[in-house]
Order: sequence, then structure tokens, then C-alpha cells
Amino acid sequence: MIAFLTLELRIEGAHSLKDKRQVLRSLKDRLRSHFNVAVAELDHTDLWRRATVGVVSISDSRDYLDGLMHNVERQSMRIANNAGAEVADSFLEYL
Repeated sequence: MIAFLTLELRIEGAHSLKDKRQVLRSLKDRLRSHFNVAVAELDHTDLWRRATVGVVSISDSRDYLDGLMHNVERQSMRIANNAGAEVADSFLEYL
């Protein structure tokens, strides 16, 4: 089973793509190291104040994935808030 979490971010403090990349790099690196998940920017790559990030994990247990992705979502909100961003919306899918 594959869990796919999509996070829509607003980065109001970004004044350039460099500012945006700094926030996203921090988020991606922390999620990868703490949860051992795959993380990538999916959309809005040319906009300074918006980003769409995808987080993916694979397991044979849906219960494990459900708990993992809810923890990832909570931690993403904390990381984003500390970096001057906000998780505007999130979507969780199972494939």
C-alpha cells in the first residue's frame, strides 16, 4: 500500500524564489530524516509564496501508514510555522 500526502503551503514571508527554496529545503530535509519518507515539490515551482509538496511512504500496513502520515502532517505544520510558512491545506490518499 502507498500513502500519498499532499501539502499546500503559503509562504507569506518569501520575497524571492531563494527565500521559498530555503523554507522548502528545511521542511523536506527534516521530514526525510525524521520519518524516512520521500518528499518533493510538486507544483507552483515558479511562484514565491505558494508551494505544493508531496510526501510518500510504502508499507504493507494501512494502519502504520495512517499513523505515519498524520504525524508527518502535524510535524509539517510545526516546521512550516517555525519557518514563516503555513500549511493551507492537506490531502491524504492511499494507492
